[in-house]
Amino acid sequence: MSLKQRLEQASTTPKTGKFSVTAKDPFSELKTKIQNKVIGDLDIDFTEISEDNEELKAEIQMIIAKNIEKESLNLTSAQKKKVQEELLNEIIGFGPITSFLNDSDVTEIMVNGPKQIFVEKNGKLTLANAVFKDNNHVLHVIKKIVGAIGRRIDESSPMVDARLKNGSRVNAIIPPLAIDGPSLTIRKFAEDPFLVDDLVGFGTLNSKMAELLRACVEGRLNIIVSGGTGSGKTTTLNVLSSFIPEDERIVTIEDAAELQMIQTHVVRLETRPPNIEGKGEVAIRDLVKNSLRMRPDRIVVGEVRSGEALDMLQAMNTGHDGSLTTAHANSPRDMLSRLETMVLMSGMNLPIRAVRDQVSSAVDLIVQQSRLQDGSRKITYITEVLGMEGDVIILQDIFKFNQRGIDSKGKVIGEFEFTGIIPRFLKQLRNHGIELPQSIFQ
Repeated sequence: MSLKQRLEQASTTPKTGKFSVTAKDPFSELKTKIQNKVIGDLDIDFTEISEDNEELKAEIQMIIAKNIEKESLNLTSAQKKKVQEELLNEIIGFGPITSFLNDSDVTEIMVNGPKQIFVEKNGKLTLANAVFKDNNHVLHVIKKIVGAIGRRIDESSPMVDARLKNGSRVNAIIPPLAIDGPSLTIRKFAEDPFLVDDLVGFGTLNSKMAELLRACVEGRLNIIVSGGTGSGKTTTLNVLSSFIPEDERIVTIEDAAELQMIQTHVVRLETRPPNIEGKGEVAIRDLVKNSLRMRPDRIVVGEVRSGEALDMLQAMNTGHDGSLTTAHANSPRDMLSRLETMVLMSGMNLPIRAVRDQVSSAVDLIVQQSRLQDGSRKITYITEVLGMEGDVIILQDIFKFNQRGIDSKGKVIGEFEFTGIIPRFLKQLRNHGIELPQSIFQ
């Protein structure tokens, strides 16, 4: 795609849409007008443009500046510089989604083909007032993202997980698997990791629950953060991992590195996809096995979704207490069923009773997180795993979120409450010198 086509596309906006990223930009019309004038002056192949090509960037910047001056605009030098920088960023950035990536209020970007871009803002999905030129334009942006970290995407390998430099998680899938054109999903993360006080402020949990979870991590309980897609599992895992003492060695294992550890002694491992010949793949399970030889005090797995669950459970059962991970499930009880299924996916022909014994002895706590109707994220259950009774794993809820309805503005009404059941793991916490105040359980 030529740069002319690229700029023409950038100045095109759909007539309908619930949300426009330029709504607060006083220079949006001005920039569109200048873009149209710049089109006539530029004759450069868009594929040649790179943030690292300083010479080309300087040429583009000069042409933009010339056209700004031609307009004889009643702008200050600072305003002209702002317009110039934003136009340049649009040209060498990631096209129509560049502004969304720079908007701290946007937490997720979903491109459903070239003509439909949705964004999540304040927990709500809205249609953005932006489009790509065509499928090739979307594909070029995807290749630009994944190419920066050495990944590839084409018809022979039409799916990819990647990450941007700022840590945002990227998933892309292209035709022939994506019928309506290339699809791109970007989950943004705060550049500065959230702390537990932030989650309390957001209403994800209350201060008593936060104090309990801090003690559980410091007391080396094995914890699984369970929840649906977009429920905030990774953010909560980040916060829980921040409670790990500074003097412990931590090994993190992820598909795409997202965890933002604040400790010093951290080894970060990331999976590798197969090469063009289908060889060289390194999966989560391989890294979990390898991590056991790295003398970890803690193993933190970004997400278990398959046979690696067995290796994770075995690690928890063989001296690596205090391990943390996330998994997809709709409730704590569903989480146990999912673990059983994932263990069976490892290819080991284990009886269900043996699997449940492994799960009940390895997992101490399930933190269930949900995304509610109003877009807010809540920890809906903190559930203790008590062990086996017959063939059934026994659970008991310690805290839960009691939803009572929705107000006139669509906000969820409810509160966190202690269930009245004192957890059995308090003895284990005392063995680590941790004494929780009785006020937590009142």
